Amino acid sequence: MIPEFGHFALIIALCLAVLLTLVPLWGAWRRDINAMALAPGLAMGLLVFTGISFVCLAAAFLQDDFSVEVVANNSNSLLPAMYKFSAVWGNHEGSLLLWVLILAGWTAAVAVFSPQLPLLMLSRVLSMMGFVAVGFLSFSLFTSNPFARLLPGTPADGQDLNPLLQDPGLIIHPPLLYMGYVGFSVAFAFAIAALLGGRLDAAWARWSRPWTNVAWAFLTLGIMLGSWWAYYELGWGGWWFWDPVENASFMPWLAGTALLHSLAVTEKRGLFKSWTVLLAIFTFSLSLLGTFLVRSGVLTSVHAFATDPARGLFILVFLGIVVGGSLTLYALRAPAVSSRVGFGWLSRESLLLVNNVVFTVATLTVLFGTLFPLLMDALGQGKYSVGPPYFNAVFVPLMALLMPFMGVGPLSRWKQDSVRRWRRELLVPAIATLACGVTLPLLHGDYNIWAALAILLAAWLLLALLRDLWNRVKNASSPVAGLRRLAPSYWGMLVAHLGFAAAVLGVVLTSQFAIERDIKMSPGDRETLAGYEFRFLEVGGVRGPNYVADEARFAVYRDGRELVRLAPQKRRYLASGDIMTEAAIDAGFFRDLFVAMGEPVGEEGAWAIRLHYKPFVRWMWAGAVLMAIGGFLTVADRRYRRQRRAARERLREEAAHGAQA
Repeated sequence: MIPEFGHFALIIALCLAVLLTLVPLWGAWRRDINAMALAPGLAMGLLVFTGISFVCLAAAFLQDDFSVEVVANNSNSLLPAMYKFSAVWGNHEGSLLLWVLILAGWTAAVAVFSPQLPLLMLSRVLSMMGFVAVGFLSFSLFTSNPFARLLPGTPADGQDLNPLLQDPGLIIHPPLLYMGYVGFSVAFAFAIAALLGGRLDAAWARWSRPWTNVAWAFLTLGIMLGSWWAYYELGWGGWWFWDPVENASFMPWLAGTALLHSLAVTEKRGLFKSWTVLLAIFTFSLSLLGTFLVRSGVLTSVHAFATDPARGLFILVFLGIVVGGSLTLYALRAPAVSSRVGFGWLSRESLLLVNNVVFTVATLTVLFGTLFPLLMDALGQGKYSVGPPYFNAVFVPLMALLMPFMGVGPLSRWKQDSVRRWRRELLVPAIATLACGVTLPLLHGDYNIWAALAILLAAWLLLALLRDLWNRVKNASSPVAGLRRLAPSYWGMLVAHLGFAAAVLGVVLTSQFAIERDIKMSPGDRETLAGYEFRFLEVGGVRGPNYVADEARFAVYRDGRELVRLAPQKRRYLASGDIMTEAAIDAGFFRDLFVAMGEPVGEEGAWAIRLHYKPFVRWMWAGAVLMAIGGFLTVADRRYRRQRRAARERLREEAAHGAQA
């Protein structure tokens, strides 16, 4: 009965989404206040009924209701409760329902936390988000029903959740990733609403910017968790493989980063208005493209969900409608709202334009590398593979080109600046940067040119930001008073840019100085790697809640002193019989020690063992966390609070006038 109730709630949610699409949009066209005023209530109703449907599906998983097809295919009675819950989105149907729930949550959030928006604008924004919800709810109900029954013929037990997904990281990775993916629908909705109204002024950018920042921050965290999970769960010791599905989440992040900076220029100076709208459309279109790649069956990946071409066709048609309709509207409206404000070549606007160009080109290079094999296969030209050599060759230089401009940008003035002032401000940071680039790589021993370049760029960004920070606080009564005076948006920029520097440093240093070794070891053997001695002590059996495992025990020594004991496992899951590698990692601020078991070798208790020394690998994920924190910090800026206060005062005045009337 609970699955049927959830199915019924999902049908009601679709009906509400249709009403949310049509009624407020009709009201905006006819200037009917009553019709437009229905939009927030419909948005809340969409969230309530989608939430009910999601709770019903979760209940089916937790109660081991194997008469529900998706439960039977993705759960098992031996599965721990927390993995039964995460199994709700560990499959195509359930993850799509999570997508719709998060979309409904974003829609309700816009309805509740946007009192400053004129009713006309709010109704258009919510109507556009309702349209997106109609597409995904229809996709769920007509091609991917999560409540389909196996009646008759209910199995006695389920097939189990994919062992790769039985991990705490996967409990929070998809929701965070979807929060970012779906969150860009808000920027898209604002852009389309602004085009419909024919007004792309600074107010539109100010309304859209906090939502875009939050979505970008969530997507940053989601990608970071995916990288971390791949590192410790797959047993390969890698953190990024340029997998097509990894690229599917990375492309919206790159385009969203360009969108963030473009919105800042539009809000501050009224520039790049048409370009900003195009970026909003492009970013959300890439989110939809990622959905198509993951769920269409055109890709083979450990991340992919579905292999049904009918589902892929549905998303492809919806993607065509969204992109085609948006670009048509853009072509009709954008020329009338182009920017007419000038700026000099030496200005903050120019540097942010460079930022936009670099991130857009980076997005297009990743998009080309991801789609090229699919296109050639579709044209019957054979199977092609585009791997890390291509992506590293085109992507890394673009990021290296970007970082010098990132250091100059915050110090630059709007509209017009001068080389003389740049030289005065940046001379000391430049000298210190050169000293860091020359000396710090020597601490590792052999001088590595790529490590030196990474240190040079990261130091430049760090020192330039510190110089800008000093300029902002030096005239205050005290440094503390100066720091308190800084706006949250500035702190967000500072923290995010520092995080970017840390991430770049981690990527380059771990790529250049990592040491890997695949060897045969038996209990009692010893192996030295990067100055650490790994002693293979023994192999024992371990039993988990739904698996049995061979566990190797290692003691790690440095200079004759035991540092840590590591216990990698080779697991066999009871329900599916799948074999999985569970690596053991000793994590540190400056290095990781990584041990993974391969297969038994010979008949003398020997195993294939993989040993890794990963310097600075944690800096990548710490940098990503800092970038996300920076994105969240900007939302606390006082100008957004002023908008909300002004809106509340306006509503009180309108209520008072209504009472007097």
